[in-house]
Amino acid sequence: MESIYILIPISILTFFLIALALWWSSRNGQFDDLEGPGYRILMDDDSIHSTDENQETEKTVE
Repeated sequence: MESIYILIPISILTFFLIALALWWSSRNGQFDDLEGPGYRILMDDDSIHSTDENQETEKTVE
């Protein structure tokens, strides 16, 4: 019975810490794009890298 006096405040504190972490992550945009990373894995990145390399070579030529 005496352990309940320790466990209840610890569980309430843990609840508020988790709620604070969820609030902070939603305010900082962590949940804005949930599908983008999944699609990025499936996309072919060859065209993106080649345009980046072309832009870098154009900058060095100028």
